[in-house]
Amino acid sequence: MATLKEFMKPDVQVISPEATIQDAAKKMKAGNFGMLPVHENDRMIGSISDRDIVIRAVAEGKPSSTKVRDVMTKGIVWAFEDSSLAEGVRLMSQHQVRRLPIVNSQKRLVGIVAIGDVAVESSEFEVVGETLSEISEPA
Repeated sequence: MATLKEFMKPDVQVISPEATIQDAAKKMKAGNFGMLPVHENDRMIGSISDRDIVIRAVAEGKPSSTKVRDVMTKGIVWAFEDSSLAEGVRLMSQHQVRRLPIVNSQKRLVGIVAIGDVAVESSEFEVVGETLSEISEPA
């Protein structure tokens, strides 16, 4: 049984809720990824994605100095690194997220699994296709 640890990218970057959305966008551009977990007091309190920045800031005319806290998605869905790939895909589908933070047994952030990485690396194409379809459904 494949575990999420096998599919995760271990070099996770995080951002403070007090950082600006411009800081977040620059970090995303430099790292070539579209989501950052938001960390405060050594715990994940939410996430900010490129889509959050566009929909909740740019489209609303907010300045680049807007704080991450003001446009982030509050709360965060995550999974343990030893959880099965099927469980991770189920969580992504259920919560309509394309990226899933992965934690170790001490609940420390150790990686991120993106549905795109799973699609490329997994032989379970049918499951990934169904999940991507469910993630894309309007909530």
